Amino acid sequence: MMFFAPMQRTLPRPSAQEVADAESTTALWQRLCEGDGGALEPLYRREAALVYRYALALTGNAAWAADATQEAFVALAQRPRGFDPQRGALGAYLAGVARHALAARWRELKREMPLEPTQAEAEGDGAEASASASEPGAAWALEGTAGPEALLVQRQELAALWSALAALPPVFREAVVLVDLQERPYAEAAQIAGVELNTLRTRLHRGRGRLATLLGGPHADQGRSR
Repeated sequence: MMFFAPMQRTLPRPSAQEVADAESTTALWQRLCEGDGGALEPLYRREAALVYRYALALTGNAAWAADATQEAFVALAQRPRGFDPQRGALGAYLAGVARHALAARWRELKREMPLEPTQAEAEGDGAEASASASEPGAAWALEGTAGPEALLVQRQELAALWSALAALPPVFREAVVLVDLQERPYAEAAQIAGVELNTLRTRLHRGRGRLATLLGGPHADQGRSR
């Protein structure tokens, strides 16, 4: 079972639609900064699903994920200039706000904060990260053209994948979700997680290794650079 796409040496050029979408997101955000509350709804439609899926993958709790997503957009509505387009994409900013909301909830419940770095990570020298220097794209989606039997197998594999993800330590799960499921660049994933790039690489490398072990498959480190 292959989890990651083959390595590609060059980056694909963004499509005209992707460029238009980025420009539109910036324009909507600027309208929001100018006091146009009507810009919030289209931004929500564009960004909320990815933020929600990220929060859900971290917590496994649909209510928590929905609350964190809502808090991210409330924060954006109240302080739109808290987002700096020079520092990254709006989706990454919203995911980071949702992450902080989840962290606050864990602290309120006086649970161990699962998204803080472990001592092993803090003391690590990042050597493991060099083994995963290339960044793979995700290959998790069901193929719409597959036949019934193939779809059944794919659904079973996806169920096994999500079960294995849930068994990962949260910091490793977060790295895998951000890079391999949501196909975010390493720098953006590190921004959301609030860690240095080498720390993100180390977490991702370890997460992939544990995930492959849980799934009984090879540890595939090959991917495309972004």
